[in-house]
Amino acid sequence: MSEQVYLGVDLGAESGRVMAGRFDGQRLQLDELHRFPNGPVNVAGTLRWNVVGLWKEILAGLTIAAERYGDSIVSVGVDTWGVDYVLLSKTGELLGLPYNYRDPRNEGMVQQAFSRVPQEEIFANSGLQFMEINTLYQLLATQRDHAEMLGLADKILMMPDYFHWLLSGSRVVEFTNATTSQCFHPTDNDWAFDMLRKFDLPTEMFPQVVTPGTKLGTLRDAICKQTGLGKISVVAPPTHDTAAAVAAIPTENTGKANWAYISSGTWSLIGVEVQDAILTDAALKMNVTNEGGVDGTYRLLKNVMGLWLVQGCKRAFEAQGQNYDYSELTMLAEQAEPFRSIVDPNDSAFLHPDNMVEALQGYCKAHGEPVPESAGQLVRCALESLALKYRSVLDGIQELTGETIEVMHIVGGGSNSDLLNQFTADACGVPVITGPVEATVMGNLLIQARTAGEVASLEDIRRIVRQSTESRRFEPRDQSAWQNAFARFQKLIKK
Repeated sequence: MSEQVYLGVDLGAESGRVMAGRFDGQRLQLDELHRFPNGPVNVAGTLRWNVVGLWKEILAGLTIAAERYGDSIVSVGVDTWGVDYVLLSKTGELLGLPYNYRDPRNEGMVQQAFSRVPQEEIFANSGLQFMEINTLYQLLATQRDHAEMLGLADKILMMPDYFHWLLSGSRVVEFTNATTSQCFHPTDNDWAFDMLRKFDLPTEMFPQVVTPGTKLGTLRDAICKQTGLGKISVVAPPTHDTAAAVAAIPTENTGKANWAYISSGTWSLIGVEVQDAILTDAALKMNVTNEGGVDGTYRLLKNVMGLWLVQGCKRAFEAQGQNYDYSELTMLAEQAEPFRSIVDPNDSAFLHPDNMVEALQGYCKAHGEPVPESAGQLVRCALESLALKYRSVLDGIQELTGETIEVMHIVGGGSNSDLLNQFTADACGVPVITGPVEATVMGNLLIQARTAGEVASLEDIRRIVRQSTESRRFEPRDQSAWQNAFARFQKLIKK
């Protein structure tokens, strides 16, 4: 076949990219066309997303794509993080700058929700891990503080769906991102309308949910004129970045639950791919999440705070005039004493601290752990604690599925951290296979290729990823030391 080009807009919490995927039927080659910064903006004491600025950057990337690839471009699709949303009026007006999930308005909303609808009922209607960042609790905060905004809203769109609306005019929500909201029913396969009514949320604003790979339309004429692109298709990929990444994990065991994954970045999402959501009492007790995947699968997983801990330390060091790059921080961590200090990465103290170093030190002091002082001690504390948390989550998932995990795949930017990869193999006691780093955008692009009829199945997508990328393998070691550290970690998180 002649080479086809697919465009992926990949937005993360720190940066965004417009990427091109050149596909010849056997291998996918990536070209980064345009990269731009992203992050929350402080607006009158609130944290918001600058979606207008992001849109400007997306258009710049699409213009570059048109100049470089012209008529060989087939389609475009957008993936982003989950939980955040946009409210649109009937006339298509943006109802306020969308909130960032770390905005402090969400504090305490989970418990307030439980006072209105029992925790067990919310889990049965959503299958989701209870986190204050979830869309449900953000909507309840809006209901409390700005109820008039909900009254004006004609549609709620998750973040990638908003950009698909800008591209094509579609007003739908894609399945994988809908399932991050805690507003979607995992067995009814639609919004949890009965539960939403109990919260007095306006159910009419929740739009149709579509599956990954749905053609949403073609580019608006104005965008074709501005960018030089033709009337290419706009396709909904797995719009949640982790769902896209899992689609591109190079496993040969599709359909089995004997492999696990970590989508590693600012957040670490650790889980397995299952055919149906698991909504048992044990799943509720473990506080796991059931998020949608490709072909009706579910990603049984847990969110762990991830490299946000190290990123926060780096920012705190820079504020003190200590400008380390990540390779220097890794070297310092390697030289630091093993298992000196450990923390629970998912403690609320680490969600949005003013100073991550002070948050880590404060946690250790409050929990009787030696207080880390040096940069190396702090980063090693963060990385070892993450690996121990991964082990804790993995043990719980194996209990829920009844399957033994034989290998762990790590994808995303965090797969570049060899030290964390080795710690993960050591802590979990299974081999770790890393790569691809660009799993998210590869999943986005290859689902578009499947929509175009160039790829047959999810197994084919993963075969193409294996053919297009290289992986690395880390074998577990130091099992006795890590087992002792894990016993200590279990006691810590039970305090």
